[in-house]
Amino acid sequence: MLEMFTGLSFFMGASLFLALAFVLAYEFINGFHDTANAVATVIYTKAMNPHLAVIASGIFNFLGVMLGGLGVAYAIVHLLPVDMLLNITSVHGMVLVFSLLTAAIIWNLGTWYFGIPASSSHTLIGSLLGVCLANALLSDIPISEGVNVKKAIDIMLSLLISPLVGFGVAALVLLLLKKIFTGPKIHKTPQEREQIDGKKHPPFWTRVTLVASAMGVSFVHGSNDGQKGIGLIMLVLIGLAPAQFVLNLDSGKYEVERTRDAAAHLQTFYREHEAKVSSLINVNVPADAVLPDDFKCDAKNSMLEINTLISNMEGMTHYRDLELNERRNIRRLLLCIDDAAKKVSKLDGFSGKDKSDLDSLRKDLTATTEYAPFWVIVAVALALGLGTMMGWKRIVYTVGEKIGKSSMTYSQGMSAQITAATAIGVASVTGMPVSTTHVLSSAVAGTMVANKSGLQFSTVKTILLAWVLTLPATIGLSGGLFYIGTLFI
Repeated sequence: MLEMFTGLSFFMGASLFLALAFVLAYEFINGFHDTANAVATVIYTKAMNPHLAVIASGIFNFLGVMLGGLGVAYAIVHLLPVDMLLNITSVHGMVLVFSLLTAAIIWNLGTWYFGIPASSSHTLIGSLLGVCLANALLSDIPISEGVNVKKAIDIMLSLLISPLVGFGVAALVLLLLKKIFTGPKIHKTPQEREQIDGKKHPPFWTRVTLVASAMGVSFVHGSNDGQKGIGLIMLVLIGLAPAQFVLNLDSGKYEVERTRDAAAHLQTFYREHEAKVSSLINVNVPADAVLPDDFKCDAKNSMLEINTLISNMEGMTHYRDLELNERRNIRRLLLCIDDAAKKVSKLDGFSGKDKSDLDSLRKDLTATTEYAPFWVIVAVALALGLGTMMGWKRIVYTVGEKIGKSSMTYSQGMSAQITAATAIGVASVTGMPVSTTHVLSSAVAGTMVANKSGLQFSTVKTILLAWVLTLPATIGLSGGLFYIGTLFI
């Protein structure tokens, strides 16, 4: 872990340490900002004691980060184009990192203070886009080259669609529960149940379902939002300490050879399917063709990039034997080749087996670039888990009492939580960042409408306003901070 400071000046080492502290602070705030949504329903249905609920939620958040994988993490990293990430200077990268983190923390703390369930995911994405756009404008490069537009669109769609899914599905689940379970107990509020039979807690199996689904929301929140923190740390490490982190230096001979072999097999694949890939890939590369040192990703040059990669990795057994510029070059080649392969996989005419083979080759190709050291995962898990146990009351109160006009019934709590846990879990598996806040809040609103309880439109209006404003506000804030920072470089 401490080797990341090797070769850095005192100033850059201190900046790296501070940047990592900022990321962990962001995750800590994310814990008490977002995870309050996971425990709101079990608290307001009296399924769990509030303090026990947040402790259990913290534990399941920790486990979610530890077991969640890295798909979402690298969806965040790849918002920055390959050339931008690899070509920024250390000082430039420092300004970029601090600008986006400061903007994200300011907005998260502000919305938490006013008890508004705003999205930490929107906040992070907006902050990233802000620094990318500002960098493009200041560098006089096209926006399409300053931001990974395709990845940004995919993420935006997932953030916009997921709340609508949460609203609709939760409403349908509640209606289904009403049809299947006609007994009155499951459809009562805690206050109504206490007046009827004097019991404080929900019926046993209802209580078990509420607790299990709440912990499920906590787990998938950890797996999705925790990965965003991992992605941020890797962004910091790659940008500020590239010598140690542009490639996984712990990769052994087997991993290095598997990477090289994947490139060779991809080369063969293109030759065998020349007619299908010719619209994207120039398969017939001249034998004497050479990539320029300052090359940029271009699918047409993929075969030449593969040839260069195989040549550079010939006889290589460990990345530690390479100089920094050589490591940077290997990473650039790997990511450019992978980007072209992803485009090829979307072409028409390939069988399911062909696409499966391409996916397998891409995984092998990026295995040593899309990674995270174990200490990074543990640090993010601890920050998110501990943050869950603090500062949760403001958001819990909003979700539990201010979205609907009446108190939440047991069946509403179950419907909202089951929907949120399922939707966020699917997003984590598919590598798409979604907002726990918006999915859960929308699910609660959906159950209120389905139950004919009505909505408190003043609260809903505030939440929607935060939803609409978060992206432009954080884009403007992080972009402005980046511009100001560059003035002092």
